[in-house]
Amino acid sequence: MQVHDVDPLLPDRFRPVDGLRSVRLSEVASLADLLETISSLRRNDPAARFLCTLDSLGQCCYTSMHALEDPRLDVPSYEDGAGPAHEQARLRQVAAKLDDPALRFSWEALPGTVVTNVADVEALVTVNREPDAVLDDVVYVQPLPVERDDLLIAGLPNGYFSADWDVFQNHAVIRRLHERHGYRFFGIGAAWLGFLRDDPTSPASDVVADLVHLYGWAEEAADSWRALGDLVERNGWLFLGYAEDFAEALG
Repeated sequence: MQVHDVDPLLPDRFRPVDGLRSVRLSEVASLADLLETISSLRRNDPAARFLCTLDSLGQCCYTSMHALEDPRLDVPSYEDGAGPAHEQARLRQVAAKLDDPALRFSWEALPGTVVTNVADVEALVTVNREPDAVLDDVVYVQPLPVERDDLLIAGLPNGYFSADWDVFQNHAVIRRLHERHGYRFFGIGAAWLGFLRDDPTSPASDVVADLVHLYGWAEEAADSWRALGDLVERNGWLFLGYAEDFAEALG
């Protein structure tokens, strides 16, 4: 794996995700390698919180650009190339809007807000069994100055199409998984969200019950849900699809 610092203030041969400082990882071999890199970055900067890109980097950046047009975010428009100052202001604005109780999306209203089928539940099992599948060849890791891990999504807000979870719905999922199950949000791609937890704060059955609440197909995909429960029991990661046909993002 190759590691390359990206400083938006300096000329660079790589196109960064945005105008914020980041680390570019290429030839990422596995989730284990990625997590080791993040751990190293955290050891060097214990106060920082880090956001990673996941699947389909180009599509992720494209849909994020459009997700920022959500009027609830009220992000001011700037000329192209406005630079790091604009990006920092945008980050603060989006984080503040996500933290506004009046704008929060309720957990109870989430069922049916992302279009799924039985194959999507099977994809949840596949990705959580073989998590390398959700990584692009290139991954960006950004230290973001936000107060909590759930607000890291403000760095790359996503959820654009009508059959996807939007950024506020994604944030509702992120909050729930942290508050009820101890998962820390760490990554987002064009179709998937990534979470980590060091020590379970709830049994796997409770996690699966919340996922059935989100995705449905309790009876039709019962075997897949049981398999996912086994994976939740033994893994420290959890990957969830947030876009319509998220199974197709696996290629």
